[in-house]
Amino acid sequence: MLLAHLNRRLREREAASLQRRRRIAETPCAPHQRVAGEGGTRDMLAFCSNDYLGLANHPAVIEALADGARQWGAGSGASHLVSGHGRAHAALEEDLAALLAPCIPGCEALSFCTGYMANLALLTTLGDGDATLFADKLNHASLIDAGLLAEAKMWRYPHNRADLLEARLATCDTPVKLIVTDAVFSMDGDLAPLPELLALAERHDAWLVVDDAHGFGVLGEQGRGALAHFGLASERFIYMGTLGKAAGIGGAFVAAHPMVIDALVQMARSYIYTTAAPPALAHALRASIALIAGEEGTRRRGHLQQLIALLRAGLQAIIDRHPDLGWRLAESGTAIQPLIVGDNAAALALAAGLDARGLWVPAIRPPTVPANTARLRITLSAAHSDADVERLCAALEDLADQEDPT
Repeated sequence: MLLAHLNRRLREREAASLQRRRRIAETPCAPHQRVAGEGGTRDMLAFCSNDYLGLANHPAVIEALADGARQWGAGSGASHLVSGHGRAHAALEEDLAALLAPCIPGCEALSFCTGYMANLALLTTLGDGDATLFADKLNHASLIDAGLLAEAKMWRYPHNRADLLEARLATCDTPVKLIVTDAVFSMDGDLAPLPELLALAERHDAWLVVDDAHGFGVLGEQGRGALAHFGLASERFIYMGTLGKAAGIGGAFVAAHPMVIDALVQMARSYIYTTAAPPALAHALRASIALIAGEEGTRRRGHLQQLIALLRAGLQAIIDRHPDLGWRLAESGTAIQPLIVGDNAAALALAAGLDARGLWVPAIRPPTVPANTARLRITLSAAHSDADVERLCAALEDLADQEDPT
């Protein structure tokens, strides 16, 4: 009965053009990869990685990972609270706290194996029966799931509507109030109105939980992320950043008031009951953080901004020449540049057309995005060149011409 039930559900997804398939990359993470598929192995130009600064295959990071393995071995052997918390982990947390200190005065940092685990830890620990969570409706799935698992009440406010949020905060009677938001929304690339949200937190004695998975390393001075991008500083921030995107390796961290960090260490199940990440990763991440905060990080962020401008100009020109297709470009100034197509099958067909031309761009469909907003999620990396972006735009122009011959 189970297999028949699952088969029916899978066939329903396929009929709705919602089936997902994995590919096998035969080479390291980079814009130009060899990828295995049904037709064999091909060279592909990828616009789907979150390696925004191109550090995943950076020689200094690779060497640091190898050096970390030589110093600290392959694994940690236990959870952080048993015997798995090594000097490399502690040093990484010190580096991260120092980097975020201008935005969160006096903060400490706590490392996690993944961003999903960090968000589960945050909301299930802080969101007890005395709390209310005020969460943006377009938050990442990890924040949504964490909110559902928390004991706290949860109200999901319409995307970026600080005015509606304020009305609810004004009537909230729980002792603890947590505003929960992505900083950069992963499927749209737009930014949360963090200055307005911080003002609301201060006015209503709330705390602001910020998931900056797609902003850390990319935005702000020294890559400090969205808080620095807006020039904000407050003890009320509880900040989650991931280390597998712009940092190029893996893991995540929370930076916050020392008492918040202590509460996570003492009570967060997804921290307490899991093996610590290999210390070699923490050692390599220190090299990655140094690159992000240094001159090379500044250069890479500058190049990335140039690529964003080049891509947006190219895509908008295609949209203007083919208005009947109904394509539109999301309002995003970040490395995430969604081209909204609308129909699921049309988005899949467009991705397939690019694939046939050696371009790897994923089609994103519901439930990841709202119905009728299927899209190509184009992501840029500092490792891309101008020529890479121009090749993508030329391929999309060709596909638009075929679909709209007028």
